Amino acid sequence: MGRGVLLTSNLPQLQNLIKRDPIAYKEEFLQQWNHYNSIRQIFKLNPDEQAQHYRELVSFIAQVATCYPRETAEFPAQLASLLSESYGVLAPDTRRTLVQNLVLLRNKDVITSIELLKTLFPLLPRTYSSTLRSYVRKTILSDIRVANVRSQNHKLNRAVQAMLFGMIERGMSGEVVGDKGKLRAMNGPTSDPDGHNTEEAMWAVVLTKELWKKKVWSDAKTVSIVAQGCFHPVTKVQSASLHFFLGSEEDDDSEEKEDVDVRALHHKREINKKTRSGDKKLRKQLKTAKKKKFNKAPSTPNFSAIQLLNDPQTFGEKLYDMLNAYEKRFSLDHKILIMQLLSRVMGSHKLCVLGFYTYIVKYLFYRQLRVPSILVALAQSVHDLTPPDVVTPVIRKLSQEFVHPGVGSEVIAAGINAIREVSRRQPWAMEEDLLGDLIEYKKSKDKAVTSAARGLLKLYREVNPSMLKRKERGKEASMGLASGTVPLPYGHSAEAAVDIEGLSLLEDHLQQLREEDGVDLGDDNDETMWQGWDVESDDSDSESEFEDWISVNDSDSRDLIISDSEDEGEKTKLHQEDAETNLSRISTLATTKILTPADFALLNDLRMKAALKDVETTGGSKAKRKLAALEAAHKNRSADFEGQDSFISENDILGPRKKAKADYAERMASIQKGREGREKFGSNKGKQNKASPSSSTNREKARNKPVMMVLGSLAVKGKKKQSLREKQQKLRAHIDKAKRSKH
Repeated sequence: MGRGVLLTSNLPQLQNLIKRDPIAYKEEFLQQWNHYNSIRQIFKLNPDEQAQHYRELVSFIAQVATCYPRETAEFPAQLASLLSESYGVLAPDTRRTLVQNLVLLRNKDVITSIELLKTLFPLLPRTYSSTLRSYVRKTILSDIRVANVRSQNHKLNRAVQAMLFGMIERGMSGEVVGDKGKLRAMNGPTSDPDGHNTEEAMWAVVLTKELWKKKVWSDAKTVSIVAQGCFHPVTKVQSASLHFFLGSEEDDDSEEKEDVDVRALHHKREINKKTRSGDKKLRKQLKTAKKKKFNKAPSTPNFSAIQLLNDPQTFGEKLYDMLNAYEKRFSLDHKILIMQLLSRVMGSHKLCVLGFYTYIVKYLFYRQLRVPSILVALAQSVHDLTPPDVVTPVIRKLSQEFVHPGVGSEVIAAGINAIREVSRRQPWAMEEDLLGDLIEYKKSKDKAVTSAARGLLKLYREVNPSMLKRKERGKEASMGLASGTVPLPYGHSAEAAVDIEGLSLLEDHLQQLREEDGVDLGDDNDETMWQGWDVESDDSDSESEFEDWISVNDSDSRDLIISDSEDEGEKTKLHQEDAETNLSRISTLATTKILTPADFALLNDLRMKAALKDVETTGGSKAKRKLAALEAAHKNRSADFEGQDSFISENDILGPRKKAKADYAERMASIQKGREGREKFGSNKGKQNKASPSSSTNREKARNKPVMMVLGSLAVKGKKKQSLREKQQKLRAHIDKAKRSKH
């Protein structure tokens, strides 16, 4: 009897004994299990009564549940139902205990990940404890990540993605209320006056973005979840989803602090009472703001997510419809976010949402707030399949508002740069008279305006020199027009490439290696050239593909009819002659050898070396431009970012500007750089070219003094006040001294 009382009153000791011998202590466990069921019924009626004892029993049963799986089969479902039904009336300690024990049961494989996540997902928008919310969020992310470590757990991923998609869908029937971030109550099952659906959708977007960032999910279903969030009626959810595609950072979690307004802090400190605690708080806030500013990473577009969009044309049209329908409800910053995403989708997938150009015209004023971002969105939306007659009014509007003598030089430079970026993507949208007027700004005295006008001139020398005046075409463009070279009309694609640029360099390099080593490097079956590259191959498929081939002898090939027309052979001959006249040498390496990724990497290096050699020997501008283009392409490949040419930044629109004044961090970095390689508090003056270190004399210092400093010295001032007699005496003394020095 004493042993039984001791065990029932000391749950940790009983837990230890049960784990050692479950069969021997089964009666004691059943006694505690019955006690738990009775307390659970009381706890449902009054959660405040015996809450501590209930938490102890829950923790005890969760620890020993694996020892008695049949008796505790309903225990996880009881905890989950209690959390979902009575979460609002439970004490914070009870909530935390129930969640921790559910996670413990998952770690012991008593319940599956899907059962745990179905319970934890609804808790995120309902909890107000930052500690518990962080714990639930971390548990969800880690559980999904661990399940996908070795291979993709498709069953779990499909279930979780369905839950996340449902969390967003439940609030889609609400009404858009603008930037206040609150869902207006509606009559229907989805209405939620307390904003539960809002927080639920927000957490769905946040978790999806986190799983994408950690590279746990990288499929099209993940992108479709966030894409659905772009059309949520709450602008807070929209903003988080838009930032995902734009690659920019946003404070998704409410726990994170917003950007600190430094000017507001200083103003508040000036008008409030001066105290030491206030000064200390101000210094702490300024330090936090400075740290956040320097640690902020630059935004890069999420190009892979944009490419994985399902039906991008419909997605772009829905974005434009939302932008046009709720223009008065959205703030300017939110509208610019939608413009940026729409323009990047249009540029990446070459979509034609023609109403967007009519919509954006009303924002093309130099006094418009954040006009550089709007110009960037305009330029990124244009591509080679955009109709020129739609873009021509936009270019005309830019020239009327930004390029005229009544505005500043920086406005003119931004306007010409924007026109250049639009014309780079659709050259046929430019008018010939307008182009001549814009190029005249190359004579401006402002560096930014001159650079912008020259950039526009250089562009049309390459794409369509016939629109330029004869004196502005340049040597290469004039020679091209004389030879009959004309730009491709709108809607026409370039002809197929005859040869790979620089392939002859690779052929000569392989021939040289073959001669030096005596090894045949042209074997197509060399597996060493494919090592380190992600290439999928199937030998069985390749063998079966060639089984049905019929071998044709050289004698039989003479009787084969190669073309259906008699003139095709003549056309092929003329095409080869034209190619030989345009190219210095056509390599046949691509037709005799399968080029591996290693060959292409070597080809890029050989092209870089050849361009560098041309710059050193000739020093011409053409060779320098070619080298710069190769270096830029190499940089883009090393960054592993495709589609970078279609995206631009505000710096491309604003152009080169005067160097801004260095801030404190930049000045300190410059000071520290100057102190490298010398002693502390020491100077290198007088120690560089002397055997024994010494300082400079006053006479040496006087030689390096500026003229204005010398004019203010006492010696110069005394000479100015000398009388004629004193000047004569000094001159005579100087002559006598010179005579004595000669003797």
